[in-house]
Amino acid sequence: MKNRKSFWGGVLTGILAVALLAGGVYLGNSVWLFYSRTQNVAVQESAEGVSENTVATQNTLNKLDVIEETIEKYYLESVDEQTLEDGIYKGLVEALGDPYSTYYAPDELAKIQEKTEGIYYGIGAYIGIDTDTSLPRLSGIIDGTPAQESGLRAGDLIYQVDGTDVQGMELEEVTSLVKGEEGTTVHLTIIREGESDYLEMDVVRRQVESPTVNQEMLDDRIGYIQITEFDTVTLDQFTEALAVCRGKGMKGLILDLRGNPGGNLSTVCDIARQLLPEGLIVYTEDKNGKRTEYSCDGKHEITEELVVLVDSGSASASEILAGAVKDYGIGTLVGTTTYGKGIVQRIISLTDGSAVKLTVSHYYTPNGNNIHQVGIEPDIEIPFDGDAYYNNGVDNQLEKAVELMNEKLGAAGGTDR
Repeated sequence: MKNRKSFWGGVLTGILAVALLAGGVYLGNSVWLFYSRTQNVAVQESAEGVSENTVATQNTLNKLDVIEETIEKYYLESVDEQTLEDGIYKGLVEALGDPYSTYYAPDELAKIQEKTEGIYYGIGAYIGIDTDTSLPRLSGIIDGTPAQESGLRAGDLIYQVDGTDVQGMELEEVTSLVKGEEGTTVHLTIIREGESDYLEMDVVRRQVESPTVNQEMLDDRIGYIQITEFDTVTLDQFTEALAVCRGKGMKGLILDLRGNPGGNLSTVCDIARQLLPEGLIVYTEDKNGKRTEYSCDGKHEITEELVVLVDSGSASASEILAGAVKDYGIGTLVGTTTYGKGIVQRIISLTDGSAVKLTVSHYYTPNGNNIHQVGIEPDIEIPFDGDAYYNNGVDNQLEKAVELMNEKLGAAGGTDR
């Protein structure tokens, strides 16, 4: 390990950059908006002139130097400087004790950006984190993908990826293990409800196009639109799906947000603007009480009857939309209580291509409800019957939504509200 002065100078740069840079919004599992600082941060390679209020004191740097020398002298395996440097940055953020705050090395950040483009190399499954077990949970399976072909199911818990325990890992760490080069195989150890032992599955990665919106007419009056994530491609897909349903004479819309872990804040707000009346969509407040509002002009308020399907996998951006629908009373929520992710993260881009994600504020529904660690209760609660779905293909929650919609349309005489 050479060039230690340069190495620790880089550490100091990283620590101060975390303290000095500010930027965009990341809300929920993957709601994010990047802000690139246009001005580089100039930091000396020594600790001279560093504020007493920073952890980057001369004593800190001296101790880091001693620890590095100790690792070099005694640690059994070899390790490169970049790995140690990234570990320092990650440790600094992890010391906050916040599971939603983290440090991204440049390659990790690139993978997150790639994910929002809708095309990647992987298995074709949507992954979230199960709060009860801290294990990754498959919230949805994309049709025609390796995940579906291998027999993976929504609701499966991932215990290991290629023999690595993933309990307690950040979601981004898990997805980076699952994704990989086209044609390679990933081995998943799965926990499935009803099975007495682990399921061992080999899944071959390939290019996956991730449609975030699925649409169909359930009959000549009821349209069905499922949103699996709120990515940059989702707005156009939703707009087209809604137009198709309306073109086919839709009188009532069932909007399925089950298993949707979140997404892009601007996207969910734009979609909300095609459904909500005039008023607030959501607002945030930081630790200083600064309030930021996201509003709708009401020009495209939905005129059809609306039912929204939700469950414990509906998180963050999904809860923004579901919460607004419930607060305005323009639709009926059916399913089970949502995840309860009511805090906002901000991804802050650093000048070397890395970034930090920090929790910076709470968000509130239009009526001022803080749903963090509480979730949103449906108007009609009905647990999902997995046995009926996987054995007989019966989606009992969707059937309830259809039943409710027929009641609404019958009461309305089959016409728009």
